[in-house]
Amino acid sequence: MQTADFFENGWCKFAHDPVLADWVERTLPAARKSVAAPQNAEWLRCGGTWFAGVNVLPNNAAGAVPDGPPLAGAAVDFIHGGLGLTGFDWEPAQVSVCYPGYPQPMADETDAAYRYRLKRDAAHVDGLIPESPDRRRHLREHHGFLLGIPMVKASRDASPLVIWKGSHKLIREAFAALYADLPAGRWGDVDATEVYHATRRKIFAACERVEVASEPGEAYLVHRLALHGVAPWRASAEACGDGRMIVYFRPETGGPPDWLNAP
Repeated sequence: MQTADFFENGWCKFAHDPVLADWVERTLPAARKSVAAPQNAEWLRCGGTWFAGVNVLPNNAAGAVPDGPPLAGAAVDFIHGGLGLTGFDWEPAQVSVCYPGYPQPMADETDAAYRYRLKRDAAHVDGLIPESPDRRRHLREHHGFLLGIPMVKASRDASPLVIWKGSHKLIREAFAALYADLPAGRWGDVDATEVYHATRRKIFAACERVEVASEPGEAYLVHRLALHGVAPWRASAEACGDGRMIVYFRPETGGPPDWLNAP
């Protein structure tokens, strides 16, 4: 049932898992250090309300930080069995932290970009990277999935992850048409901006917006093609001094054809 839900909806959630809960407890000190490290200060954005923390968790290929256990549990078993993805390295994870007031405008952010972050949860598909001053989108990364692991308790309205249900199907359809007549080695050369923006608009109109909240010991898995983002921090939200902290693993498990065509 969980496999069917994942491929139909583009995401699924895993209940509390003692194995994962132990990983969270023993990994949290390293995650906190990565947030506080001076060399990672560049990742504090949106007026100090968001620590983006891309690839700052010092985990090894097994998903273990120094003196911590390897990443394991039901979610990992599902990735190996349900998705059929094995033999890849757990690349250094993102430590994403939101704080009260998220989002605030950034100095280098246009008014339109800020409104999109505020009204549309900064919705995006991983791997389609904005480049040049005009932020033209190109396929540069080929993640196999997005695995979110909450590290601390926070209320449901503390900037939860947002997913557009079934959006991965529309993204696949649009990009299959865009790349239809090109060898995979040239897909990254294609300016995908217009197709990407048009497909996002279609998704906003056709797909249900779902806020995903979870607690330490739980996890959620997002399809690599699913449109997702982060909701604003609501005035009623509550969290500890760590803010809303989630570790995201996004390993690359193949090339462009896998990104587009794998289940």
